[in-house]
Amino acid sequence: MAFPDSDSAGLLAEARQGDNAPSLSVSELAGALKRSVESAFSHVRVRGEISGFKRHSSGHCYFTLKDDNACLDAVIWRSGAGALAFRPEDGAEVIATGKLTTYPGRSKYQIVVERMELAGEGALMALLERRRKALAAEGLFDAGRKRPLPFLPKVIGVVTSPTGAVIRDILHRLADRCPTRVILWPVPVQGEGSAAKVAAAIRGFPALEPRPDLLIVARGGGSIEDLWAFNEEEVVRAAAECPIPLISAVGHETDTTLIDFASDLRAPTPTAAAEHAVPVRADLLAHLDELAARKKRCLTRRSELARERLALTACRFPEPAALLASPRQQFDELGDRLPRALGARAGHARADMNLVAGRLRRELVDNKLARLSDRLAATWKMAGLVHPERPLSRGFVRVTDRDGRTLTQAEDARAAGALALRFGDGLVEATVDGSAEAASAPPPRRVERKRGATYVQPQPGLFDGGDE
Repeated sequence: MAFPDSDSAGLLAEARQGDNAPSLSVSELAGALKRSVESAFSHVRVRGEISGFKRHSSGHCYFTLKDDNACLDAVIWRSGAGALAFRPEDGAEVIATGKLTTYPGRSKYQIVVERMELAGEGALMALLERRRKALAAEGLFDAGRKRPLPFLPKVIGVVTSPTGAVIRDILHRLADRCPTRVILWPVPVQGEGSAAKVAAAIRGFPALEPRPDLLIVARGGGSIEDLWAFNEEEVVRAAAECPIPLISAVGHETDTTLIDFASDLRAPTPTAAAEHAVPVRADLLAHLDELAARKKRCLTRRSELARERLALTACRFPEPAALLASPRQQFDELGDRLPRALGARAGHARADMNLVAGRLRRELVDNKLARLSDRLAATWKMAGLVHPERPLSRGFVRVTDRDGRTLTQAEDARAAGALALRFGDGLVEATVDGSAEAASAPPPRRVERKRGATYVQPQPGLFDGGDE
């Protein structure tokens, strides 16, 4: 088998004469590069501008540091991200301290940042100005969102450090002006995690019971780095969203932070915040006394004016005797005329009554005669119905003795002997003759036969049928 020349590439990899470099795997080479870079650049400080900043859900932060000619990937692990003194933003110029390492999975190198600060006060102010413009563009600093402070709050909430001079100054000033109940929410006002705790305190006060009527967020003076927690976006948003009127009193009179723009009122100092929060109690009492005195003077003056007007009006009224003279005279005249008028009226009434009385008598007599006539007619009609002669026209006979006494029993007829039989059209005299059996026999009955049945019709009674 022939070997190719040293300058020509062969089909198979072979060890060549004089070649003492062994072949390495990709992982071995990547590992060697990683060790070399980390050994050579174990501690570096890099200045650049943040670009593409992103905080992962795991808590790690990824971004790029760049300048005019180059860029460098950077990462901050979760443990280091929580220790940052500010919140990184795109465009901020920073100085990052850490070590270089490689990422074999993508053949990239990057810096693992352990500490990061803004690159000087100019960079800090530039970051602050960019943040201010971004929040202002959202309308968080609009004047229309500002609310008036309560005139006399019953409860005041204070967000500040519990150990500093700020809380003592606020309490002392409130006690001098108008003693008020104060609820302190203690927070660190600078350093790691202070911004998150200040924001949590502002958001937590509305849920307290009793709920404060006013909030004061205060801190003493310091450098811009010391006051930076009150420039953080989460603090500014918490102040803008707070449903309770809020006074910001951060730093001295010349210090300005972003919370001052979002608050309802900026106080130059914590003491000034207490002065804005409550009025002076002594001044209120004096004002009340003055109002009471003015009210008394007004009432007194009003009473005096009313009394004067009454006196002026009363002097224009006539004497009571003069007012009553004419009515009295009229009363006397009417008293004299009244008996004569009553007598005349009585005479007229008597004449009218006599005139009407005659008419009333005739009407009463006519009415009474009409009623009596009606009653008499009804009586005659009833008498005609019950007259003993009425049944005679229907075939009945009235039996009497010769003296005209009506006989109703057979025994009386036999005893009388001579009888008078009164028919409807005349009188027939008769004598009693015959045995007692024949006389006592029942009257004959009429018999009617209809279609195989026999009906016996009794003789009608005295008052049966007939005309009424």
